Amino acid sequence: MSLRFDFNNMFDFSVQGHGVSQHDIDEILPQARRAAQHLKKIIADPYARIKLNLEWAKLPQQRQEDIAGIQRIARQIAKKYENVLFLGIGGSYLGLKAAQDALCAPYYNEFKSLRKKAPRIYFEGNNLDPDTLAVLLKNLNPKKTFVIVISKSGETTETKAALILVEAWLKKAVGAKYGRQILAITDPESGSLRKRVQAEQKKDILSFRALPLLKGVGGRFSEFNMGLMHLAIVGVNIRELLTGSQEMFARCSDEDILKNPAYLYALLHFILYQKKAKSLAILMSFSQTLKSTADWYVQLLAESLGKKYHRKIQVDKNGVENWLANHEDLFNRGRTPISAAGTNDLHSIQQNNVEGENNKVVTFMRVEKFKTDLKIQGKGDLLSGKSFCQLMQLAQEATEWALVSQNRPNCAIIIPEVSAYNWGALLFFFQMATAFEGELLNVNAFDQPGVEGYKNYMYYKLGKPGIPQAVMEEIKNKPLIKNPEYIL
Repeated sequence: MSLRFDFNNMFDFSVQGHGVSQHDIDEILPQARRAAQHLKKIIADPYARIKLNLEWAKLPQQRQEDIAGIQRIARQIAKKYENVLFLGIGGSYLGLKAAQDALCAPYYNEFKSLRKKAPRIYFEGNNLDPDTLAVLLKNLNPKKTFVIVISKSGETTETKAALILVEAWLKKAVGAKYGRQILAITDPESGSLRKRVQAEQKKDILSFRALPLLKGVGGRFSEFNMGLMHLAIVGVNIRELLTGSQEMFARCSDEDILKNPAYLYALLHFILYQKKAKSLAILMSFSQTLKSTADWYVQLLAESLGKKYHRKIQVDKNGVENWLANHEDLFNRGRTPISAAGTNDLHSIQQNNVEGENNKVVTFMRVEKFKTDLKIQGKGDLLSGKSFCQLMQLAQEATEWALVSQNRPNCAIIIPEVSAYNWGALLFFFQMATAFEGELLNVNAFDQPGVEGYKNYMYYKLGKPGIPQAVMEEIKNKPLIKNPEYIL
């Protein structure tokens, strides 16, 4: 059975005054059909896909020989090393962590029997907190640790800083050939990390081996690209994962928007955002293994749709599109995503969901069959004879009812079981839904100019050369105000 989308509680007949009406759908359908045709046209054009950063849509159809090459390197790493340390931030961390938690056993690192001879996995380079990296470098054996760094440019501060420290740590313990314990997943042609790879391989072909971050695939859409090495190392069936995403691609190619699960998901949320001011998007996983997938979705939605300007489409004489920010049309819109987990957060955020401002839509991720189950022993107690799976599903149903009873819109993504196939379908579902919502909003869902603000400020303070004059002037002319009178 495939992943299903239950949207009963998005309509007025369930949440009176706060749901979608048939009139709302009829009114938006012409615009939605144009958006769908536009997206279809771009995805069908190889040049446009790469130019506009939609090449991720074709990742489910990767060549078998490329997958085999990744698996071959992964086997070499898994056979020789006890630990693999991944360095990356954004999608290069969140996608890996989501996959790790969903597709590996809970407590994977703690118990050798769960790893089935695969290495322990650690993630760093995703923050500038010195304590976490320091603990790893103090306690891991560098001679038994392989390092995979993921960065398109090689210049992202968090990942670059971690790599510099990790390199010194390896070199001190391993010696001159420490680079044989490093693999870079980076831009195939340009960037400082790619230049480093080329320089090191001239000296030693086995040093700084590399795999490409494919052109036209942005970080938050790249799990089926940069994440494959991680999956292969821990023993996940990559082909099964990509088959699940292929199946979802087929379902999301349905031209009838009302039968296309990802497009309908985006359409209903778009209507509730535009007409009912539902600006908060809460993704609540009723499976602890999917909590990190919800965290991954936060980046996907926030970076893709939170935009200052509408998109301006320019078409050249050859019919090729170029997407620019329309600086004459200030937008400042986009739903705000929030990650939550059931049943943990039923004792925290759920209070606000039910009785706070009615400005949110909750999406549940519901698992029908868990890998294991536990039955509660004894007699005479309310819980006697019940299983954890029964209780989890009842809790999700009860949460749904509590929201509907207060006219709070919600929906559910029903996952038969958490497997490579279904997880691949789930991620692709969210990616297609986000891309389509970007079309409805008329924004460029595949850039993230707002992220550059903090980076530019840091580069300026660090004295990095080459910062545009306009950026430097903006920082100089708008300094932070730190009046001691307003610090207690």
